[in-house]
Amino acid sequence: MFTYQQALDYIYSFVDQEKLQPDKYEPKRFDLANMQTLMAMLGDPHLRLRAVHVAGTKGKGSTCAMTASILQAAGYKTGLFTQPHLHTFRERIQINGRLITEEEMVTLLENLKPSINQLPEPSTFEIMTAMAFQYFAEHEVDFAVIETGLGGRLDTTNVIEPLVAVITSISYDHTYILGHTLEQIAGEKAGIIKEGHPVVCAPQQPAAERVIADACRQRHAPLTLLGKDWQWDRTQADIHGQHLVIECNLPAGGGLMAPGSRHEFLVPFLGRYQLVNATAAIATVDQLYRQGIELSLEDVRSGLAETQWPGRLEILSKNPLLVMDGAHNVDSIQRLTRALLDDLDFDQLIVIAGFSADKDIAGMMKELTCRADEVMLTKSIHPRSADPDQIAAQVGDAKARVSVVHNVASALWEALEQAGPGDLVCVTGSLFVVAEARAAWLDARGVEFERDPTP
Repeated sequence: MFTYQQALDYIYSFVDQEKLQPDKYEPKRFDLANMQTLMAMLGDPHLRLRAVHVAGTKGKGSTCAMTASILQAAGYKTGLFTQPHLHTFRERIQINGRLITEEEMVTLLENLKPSINQLPEPSTFEIMTAMAFQYFAEHEVDFAVIETGLGGRLDTTNVIEPLVAVITSISYDHTYILGHTLEQIAGEKAGIIKEGHPVVCAPQQPAAERVIADACRQRHAPLTLLGKDWQWDRTQADIHGQHLVIECNLPAGGGLMAPGSRHEFLVPFLGRYQLVNATAAIATVDQLYRQGIELSLEDVRSGLAETQWPGRLEILSKNPLLVMDGAHNVDSIQRLTRALLDDLDFDQLIVIAGFSADKDIAGMMKELTCRADEVMLTKSIHPRSADPDQIAAQVGDAKARVSVVHNVASALWEALEQAGPGDLVCVTGSLFVVAEARAAWLDARGVEFERDPTP
């Protein structure tokens, strides 16, 4: 039998796209043959799942978390598969907010190992996805909310036949795999659209929306567009979250909300973009309701209000303000800085940032250095982390002071020490940087939290 650490070592011993530098990616590795073979060997557990499938560049994790929370509030046993994780691999596979235990994970992997070992060059993503599908099937979940890992068309999760496919905001990311235009990236995301199954789509750039709409027409998949079929307005916001009023403009036909009616909800997150994600979650469960799934607006209201999604515009301290958010491309950095300026009051903005080497670092630095008073560059222990000294050397004229602190925890303490009571310290960039800073903060306060052992 594996120990838990041995199980992790086994999973990470295979090709792991999360850890590869961009020049190491092999396009030939991206197909579904291995996944389909593995599912067949396991008795096709994915076909026993009533699933919601979510793809997109930004917001897909938050949308998954809110959708799962609503279904759980409605009394359904709900599986949630997301990636990456903050502190423990087990965050990726949950049922009703409960992480898979170390013992369950070891047993599951032991049972899957003979099949995995028959595959030619299995990947870490394939193993993780198979674990999630098998675990949810064994526990007979009522619903499984599944987040894609990379793209959509050839993502390991794309063997499922979802009740609803959801496409969140699309922007430039993983361009060396998904393509260098929005049309190409949208085409990959639209790969999760299945024949005849409804699609919920967040507002997109026109080029991306056209691709998604064309894919829906070709596959006879009814398309719900946020911003057209569903409208939302923010009514108030404070440090605890945002209130929004949502209106459904779909024709009458058995939805959760009557056409033209308006209902108010609370989202426990900051950032106007989270209102789009909340509306996507509501539109998704509305599509489930139209398929005969029983739930109510009160389930939606309580599920949204109770959603937990740490490390995403999360406020950990109020004096000084300490915010952590994994924003890993230019679009997400713009959304983050807009949310900080719109929703929080502060004097100076001190940013701690570290990036993965395969991202548009120049673009993100341009956004940060024109809005922050200081940017402290740092580096997580993740093998894909970019060298902060090299980044700092390339910064030209900027409003912000730029410095380098190589250790994430040290950068956090240094920033907090120099911050005044009215200042804001924001940790952003790679989610791996956020995870290290968050762990250091919780450890310093003696807060117990789920984490993986240090190998």
